[in-house]
Amino acid sequence: MNPGELLERSLAYALGGVAAVPRADLGRPTPCAEWDLGELLQHLDDSLDALHEGVAEGRVGLCPAVPAADPVCAFRARAGALLGAWAAVSAVSAVSAAPPAPAVGDRCLDLGLLAAVGALEIAVHGWDVTQACGRPRPIPAALAADLLPLAPVVVADADRGVRFADPVAVPAGAGPGDVLLAFLGRGPGHDSFPGRRRSVFRE
Repeated sequence: MNPGELLERSLAYALGGVAAVPRADLGRPTPCAEWDLGELLQHLDDSLDALHEGVAEGRVGLCPAVPAADPVCAFRARAGALLGAWAAVSAVSAVSAAPPAPAVGDRCLDLGLLAAVGALEIAVHGWDVTQACGRPRPIPAALAADLLPLAPVVVADADRGVRFADPVAVPAGAGPGDVLLAFLGRGPGHDSFPGRRRSVFRE
């Protein structure tokens, strides 16, 4: 799995959802029980800011990004900056030693894993945005299938009831998108679950 490609595909999916955001109604409820649409977009902006710091600067600060006046524009701008930073790091890595592992607090995290975990968070919250906008768009099956192996790495048992709800049952033969969302506590008849106030990288 190419983590940069995974990140790019997740961003493309999330950008499609953000394009439908009604800027005059950012108070819409979202599947994240604690957040309205504006707050969900601010969270996504913070996640992209943390990812950009890790890729471009080799470290992730523990302070959240300053809330943007226009979270839709901020998300688009940060998505472009993140992809540019990843392309720059990839170009350097192709002709020299691999870049150092980004520091997250007092720990180091493999750059590829940072990008892959970011791709998971972006894709799933992108789905949340489409639900809040009343224009549901399923996570593409191929993208969901590539993200599925990452979900158990990101979500520990201790996260249930805090950052994620309990898994939701899915019928036999469910597609990878439904399976991924169900593992993260999202699904038909279960569209409310705890939210997070900070990016997964800043906790």
